[in-house]
Amino acid sequence: MHSYRPRDGHRLAHDPLNSIVAPRPIGWVSTVAADGTRNLAPYSFFNLFNYRPPVVGFSSTGHKDSVRNAEATGEFVWNLATRSLAAPMNETSAPVGPEVDEFALAGLTPEPSTLVRPPRVARSPVAFECRVTRVQELTDVDGRGVGAWLVLGEVVQVHLDESLVVDGVFDTLAADPLLRGGGPADYFTISPEQRLRMARPDAR
Repeated sequence: MHSYRPRDGHRLAHDPLNSIVAPRPIGWVSTVAADGTRNLAPYSFFNLFNYRPPVVGFSSTGHKDSVRNAEATGEFVWNLATRSLAAPMNETSAPVGPEVDEFALAGLTPEPSTLVRPPRVARSPVAFECRVTRVQELTDVDGRGVGAWLVLGEVVQVHLDESLVVDGVFDTLAADPLLRGGGPADYFTISPEQRLRMARPDAR
C-alpha cells in the first residue's frame, strides 16, 4: 500500500488525486466581464450539489477571469462539454488575457441566454443559466487560504436539446458527455456497455 501525507508530497511521477477522483464532469463556464467581454473556460473541479433549488459549483485554482466575472456580475452559465466539442473546449483552456474572447478564439457561436447576461455555447446540447450564491476561497485545516476559489450558483434556467429527452427522461448516453480524467491530458467518454443499473433499496 502506497501511503503518504499530501503535505509531505506524494513521491510519484504525478499527483494521483485527480486520477483517483475520476472521471469528473467538466465545468465549461461562460461569463462576461463588467465591460461586456465574453469569457469561456473549462474547469475540472465541477459538480451538482443540490436538487431544489438546483445548485452547481466550480472551483478555480487561482483567482481567474471566470471567478472575477462571476463576482462582478453575479452570473455564469454552465455548458455541457461533449465528445464532439472536445477540440474547441480544449482551445478555451488556453492561458490568455482577460481581453480575449474565448468564443472567438475557439470558433464557437454564442447563443443569448434567457435570464442572465453570459451567453451559452450554441453547439452545446445542455446549458444551465446560473446566479451566483457564494464565492469563497478554500482553506486548509488551519484556516489559511489555499489560492483556490469555489463559485456556487443557483440554476435559474435550463436548456435541453429535445432530442436527448426520451419518454420524459434525459438520455445521458446520447448526450455523449466528455469527462475529465487524471494526468495532464486524460479525458473519457461513456458507452452502453458501461451502464450499470441498481435500484435504491427501500428505506427502512
